[in-house]
Amino acid sequence: MIFFVFTLNCLQRCLHSRHLARPNMKKRKQVMMSSNDDNVKPNLKLKQNPPFQEDSGHSNSVHEIQEAEIQVARKSLLSWYDQNKRDLPWRNISSDNVNQKAYAVWVSEIMLQQTQVATVINYYNKWMQKWPTLEALAASNIEAINEAWSGLGYYSRGRRLFEGAQKIVKEMSSLMPATAAELEKKLPGVGRYTAAAIASIAFGEVTGLVDGNVIRVITRLRLIGASINQQEVIEKIWSLANQLVDPKRPGDFNQSMMELGAVVCTPKTPSCGQCPVNKLCLAYKMVEFDKRNSAKRVCVKLEDNNSIPDIECLIPNCNLCLPPDQPWDKESGVQNFPRKPKKSAAKQVDLNVVIVSATDTKQRQKFLITQRPKKGLLAGLWEFPTNEGCDSAKEILSQLCKKYDFQEEVLSGLHCIGEVTHLFSHVHHHYKVWSTSSSEELDVASQDSVPCKWLSEEELTDAAMSTGMRKVFKVFKNDQLQSSNQKVRKRKSAGDDVPISHKKTQAVISDFFKRK
Repeated sequence: MIFFVFTLNCLQRCLHSRHLARPNMKKRKQVMMSSNDDNVKPNLKLKQNPPFQEDSGHSNSVHEIQEAEIQVARKSLLSWYDQNKRDLPWRNISSDNVNQKAYAVWVSEIMLQQTQVATVINYYNKWMQKWPTLEALAASNIEAINEAWSGLGYYSRGRRLFEGAQKIVKEMSSLMPATAAELEKKLPGVGRYTAAAIASIAFGEVTGLVDGNVIRVITRLRLIGASINQQEVIEKIWSLANQLVDPKRPGDFNQSMMELGAVVCTPKTPSCGQCPVNKLCLAYKMVEFDKRNSAKRVCVKLEDNNSIPDIECLIPNCNLCLPPDQPWDKESGVQNFPRKPKKSAAKQVDLNVVIVSATDTKQRQKFLITQRPKKGLLAGLWEFPTNEGCDSAKEILSQLCKKYDFQEEVLSGLHCIGEVTHLFSHVHHHYKVWSTSSSEELDVASQDSVPCKWLSEEELTDAAMSTGMRKVFKVFKNDQLQSSNQKVRKRKSAGDDVPISHKKTQAVISDFFKRK
């Protein structure tokens, strides 16, 4: 019979037995109160022996998973996955060529880092069409990589894929490492999770994996409430993932865990009733307990009006339970897990972006862009001239002309046309958008030898530019549209100033009849 642990009940029984065993006990009194009183915990009779030790609060079994439970979890998850898995392009690669499958899994996993599946699908398909093999990717160049990655964010991911492909082709005879340990060791940008994903899905290595979805599933299954930024907590989750993984279908099982976290065991509004392993989930059991007892009145014995301590107070030595200052919240339910550390406030950086437009010999409008440094945020991407720290239009224009060797006289002046904010994970860029133009395309040569060039609007579409810069250009296009509409309205209103004698009068019906 599967061993299910119900933490709250066990703790209360353990605590109650301690009260009864004390010598020289003070006079006790019975108090009738509602079970939804936050200051008092119900005294419940248990059918199972509590998995807690009298001297240490509780044993580790509450955070462990028993062998019988493991077997049920494997069978239930794989059956559910076979029937409900999403049809994703990287799951349709033939397993006959494991090296090709490993490449496809590698590309998809790198793209899926910090990016939603719906966004990745289109990028993945275009990438695989352009570079269907490791050899094709290795023969490309970083400019093409950045262009293909444009808009996906975290651009160093694309660069590391490219560098990894070159290393595999040059140093490994185009054969990807086949184990998680070797993948993590030899490929740039491949960490513990990505290595485990490639090794289990493509090569069938029996290893678990841990990503954000798996963390959520396991912490709820085993009531792991300590902050997930603690190394001890992460190692415990990895240990449980390795215990759970199915030895016959490791890749499918790992994908079933991730799929469960993505579509059922979600961060908000999880569908616990549809979960194939809800009978094994201790967080779900606690929610069901709260539901069953919300309307009941129970008898609780108290000593000196002191309430029975909360669950956290009984296990001060456990580094995996919910912390004392963040106890179980009934309203949150299973969403009590996992507990994430509070994010520090993102730094805001104010930047001035100048869109310089010019007309070439073919009367096409072109725009000046410059390349960012090879290292750091948005490394190697192209952007409109940008500076930080200038406050006035005069100062911004002066710096622009100095950097690109322009004469201020050839520009139409500088006009602020709007503002836009782009959020990164650790920093917020607030762009103040400026516009200026020249009647002809200018020769540019940055004084600090930064590459720069003129591109048409069509060429900008395919350029390796960040999402933030595309937002900036959208502000410019909206401003152009508004200016165009204003000109049209002015022309229409100008027609009203024409003398009446010069206007063609509108025909009336009597004009069509001749007098007899």
